[in-house]
Amino acid sequence: MKPAVAPVVSLLHVRALLILGIVVVALATVAIPSTTASTVPSGEVVVGRTVVEPVYDDMTGAIRYVSTPMGVPDPVKSNPIAAAPFYLPVYPAGSTVGATVCEDVPVENCPDHGPLVAGAAQSIMPNVYGNGVIGHDHLMAGPGSHGDFNVAWVPTLVLFTSTAAANEHLITDAQVDAAVTRGDAILVPLPQLTFHCSVVPGAVYRLGTPLR
Repeated sequence: MKPAVAPVVSLLHVRALLILGIVVVALATVAIPSTTASTVPSGEVVVGRTVVEPVYDDMTGAIRYVSTPMGVPDPVKSNPIAAAPFYLPVYPAGSTVGATVCEDVPVENCPDHGPLVAGAAQSIMPNVYGNGVIGHDHLMAGPGSHGDFNVAWVPTLVLFTSTAAANEHLITDAQVDAAVTRGDAILVPLPQLTFHCSVVPGAVYRLGTPLR
């Protein structure tokens, strides 16, 4: 009787496939780029009658997206008790932080509030922002993050007290608190601009067209 070679061939075949699979997975892992500052989503987009923009979850530093309806009262009518801070760290010209979720240069990509934020920073802290503003970020506690999440949001500027301090990229509430405690930044709440927004999936942002 001839020896049964089929099981041996099958075993070798399976082993080859496993090795091939490991190689493919390894190559795919190498090919996946890591997330860097240059890949931070930036700018406001319009989806239907809402404006959608990127924010950092101030508890985790992860990127989220929020939607604000157009044509609503500004500021919204809300009880101050039902409000939470929406931080806007502002970065002066020369800062090394890299990309921000709203950029003022080379092109303004948050036109409904970017120039106002930059102008306020230059007016309040001219020694830091007198040479211009490169952009700002948005920080808020998302639902389920165990942070200060509420119905209404109070825009709160985070202004650096020196150009050297502005090289730190603040993306969490803890970092903001630490910078303020050290004297590297100040908070400027703007309750007269309180607004409503809701967290939406990233797919909604990717469907939008840039706000002009």
